[in-house]
Amino acid sequence: MFQVFCIFIPILAALFMPFFFKKVRPIHTGWFVLIVPVFLVTFYAIYVPIIADGDTVISEFDWIPSLGISFVSYLDGLSLLFSILISGIGALVVLYSIFYLDRSKEQLHNFYIYLLMFMSAMLGVVQSDNTITLYLFWELTSISSFLLIGYWFHRDKSRFGALKSMMITVAGGMMMLGGFVLLSIIGNTFSIRELINQAPELATNDFFVLALILILLGAFTKSAQFPFYIWLPDAMEAPTPVSAYLHSATMVKAGIYLVARFTPIFAQSEIWIWLVAGIGLLTLFWGSFFAVKQTDLKGILAFSTVSQLGLIMSLLGVGAISYHVNGAEDTVFKYAAFAAIFHLINHATFKGSLFMIAGILDHETGTRDIRRLGGLMSLMPISFTVALIGSFSMAGLPPFNGFLSKEMFFTAMLSITQFDLFNFSTWSILFPIIAWIASVFTFIYSFYFVFRTFTGKLKVDQLPKKPHEAPIGMLISPLILAALVITIFFIPNLVADTFVKPAVMAIQPYLYSSPEEVNIHVTAWHGIESPELWMTVGVVILGLLLFLSLSKWQKMYNALPTKLTLNNLYDFIIYDLCDQWIGRFSGLYMTGSIRRYLSIMLSSMAIIVIGTLFIKDAFKLSFEEASTIHVYQIILIIVLVIGTITTVFAKSRITSIVALGAVGYTVSLFFVVYNAPDLALTQLVIETISVALFLLAFYHLPKFKKEEERTRFRFSKAFVSVAVGAMVTLVALSSHSQKLFPSISEYYKETVYSLAGGGNIVNVILVDYRGFDTLFEIAVLAIAGIAIYAMIKLRLSRKEKKL
Repeated sequence: MFQVFCIFIPILAALFMPFFFKKVRPIHTGWFVLIVPVFLVTFYAIYVPIIADGDTVISEFDWIPSLGISFVSYLDGLSLLFSILISGIGALVVLYSIFYLDRSKEQLHNFYIYLLMFMSAMLGVVQSDNTITLYLFWELTSISSFLLIGYWFHRDKSRFGALKSMMITVAGGMMMLGGFVLLSIIGNTFSIRELINQAPELATNDFFVLALILILLGAFTKSAQFPFYIWLPDAMEAPTPVSAYLHSATMVKAGIYLVARFTPIFAQSEIWIWLVAGIGLLTLFWGSFFAVKQTDLKGILAFSTVSQLGLIMSLLGVGAISYHVNGAEDTVFKYAAFAAIFHLINHATFKGSLFMIAGILDHETGTRDIRRLGGLMSLMPISFTVALIGSFSMAGLPPFNGFLSKEMFFTAMLSITQFDLFNFSTWSILFPIIAWIASVFTFIYSFYFVFRTFTGKLKVDQLPKKPHEAPIGMLISPLILAALVITIFFIPNLVADTFVKPAVMAIQPYLYSSPEEVNIHVTAWHGIESPELWMTVGVVILGLLLFLSLSKWQKMYNALPTKLTLNNLYDFIIYDLCDQWIGRFSGLYMTGSIRRYLSIMLSSMAIIVIGTLFIKDAFKLSFEEASTIHVYQIILIIVLVIGTITTVFAKSRITSIVALGAVGYTVSLFFVVYNAPDLALTQLVIETISVALFLLAFYHLPKFKKEEERTRFRFSKAFVSVAVGAMVTLVALSSHSQKLFPSISEYYKETVYSLAGGGNIVNVILVDYRGFDTLFEIAVLAIAGIAIYAMIKLRLSRKEKKL
């Protein structure tokens, strides 16, 4: 139970942020926030030995048990790794933000509330075993990231970037929800573990591929895969701590997690392999190619993140091939999943440090424009060292951890040429070629980031601030990450045994029964004849040549068409299509007239219901069980009709109110006639109160102007009236004439005493069976009352100002 509670600790801590910010002003709010991720990473570290042995830890809290929906915290190798990354990197980011954000200038309580919301959301995503709760947390990541990206809401670019990220990721999330619903229908469960156990049977269902595609849309939009990557560069308008957290280690990795978690289910399909591996490789190339074009430091890192996410995604796709091969080749494809998880860890370390260095450069020089930077190595030696370590690791050079996982990436791409199923024998040769070309551009943008910033001529006159080294507090977090970059290179197998192998076992549960069976040993040297080595040598040579001649060929990006871009397509859909065209269409009926709105809603409902009755042949008319109509009932009907007509055509409000009351009292007499005294009493009480309230309210309204106006017949009003009346009549007659389903009244009779503990069935229905309905009615009345009170207060305050 406490394990589930830990997911909500950050969001519960967020409730106290306004207090710390307003009442404890001398202390930076971040110091209080830092306690939360430090506690969480310590808590999850306790489970590392348990998970490393191949065990799992499950904690459950029922939410809606009748629907099979519950909060299930499921810790295995994959979810524990992500939980430690989320809380560990989160602690470093909070520490960094304490020195990055000025408590006297920033609304820190808002910032940390959003950050803690996001932390809870990510923990929920990676630990949820229930697909519905996973979706709940998934969308919470979109909402909280929207708030974080738009934290500096006074900036147009921040608002634009926040909206763009939310529109794309939420749309993908909706698609993913559809996939989850299909899976739950096919497998008759919301549990991911149970769905994995049913994977072979699920693959034979006709809706399996559709569910696969919908879930991949959610993963691709969140992890910025082509063509959905366009939100990530615009999200760089967020404060640097946000970029370092969301866009290097957490949010963008949510899609990676989703693909890894659902691989045991969907790896049965060749479509999964082609889409994950193919789109991942395309994203790798696309991001690395356009990273060299950027002039903003965070823009370079944004596109580099896109490319690195594509690399990890392609490895997961290639790793899924292991479900379709046997024998010696099997080990090679198991290698790909191992490489994906290993590079995921490495990427979090070197990219987090680089984002923090970009923030330091912006903080200390006043700009992120790489064209205005240069020659900062002597003024900012510590920042240069960290940037050098991170960039070299990203480029895949030794002795840094990125080199190890990059070599594994080459091994996986070469191994795919040995796979002869699903037409890979024809197209697989493109995989290592594209991977190598993308790696060349990765090398270029890594060198571009560090050397164009810290070497060359110092341009002090072009900098808004006089550059100097950052305070030590701001350097602690990137220094820790840089130290991890080097340390992992020298102890890769310790990291592999502790974190990578248990995660690989979770991705490929059919292949391994314990982490020890993942018989992969990480080494930096594979021999002089290793093709991976010569691919790396080629990357370094060609990368150096292209970097040194960058000024000569970088201008080619200007020749690319600027109109035919995905960003322009997004602008067209959101602003031209949705904002203008749909705005014009909505202007046809959004006139501000409540009467028109009500007419549209009622007529639409009538058309849909009546049309459904006849299209589905659901309308039946039978008088077999109808009771005899007596004279006094006819008299009551006549009174009812007269009262209704009088209410509409009366010229006096008092007359209308009395006539309306007469209608209500007549209905109560019908209840008496048909032996329903409880309903009659309820109706009489309601009508009495309603008439009294109407009289009280209308007494204070201005009187009717005594002007004669000829009432014209309007077809639209007549149509709405007749349609609604016909709908109610047809539904009533049809429901009386046919019994497609057993009456719920029998259930009420059987359970009114045993379950609800009441003797009066009407009262029990109103209070217990319709308890939520009554609660919502009370809530609606409360909201309406608050709104009316606010309008009255606003009106009175305006009068006071005039006086």
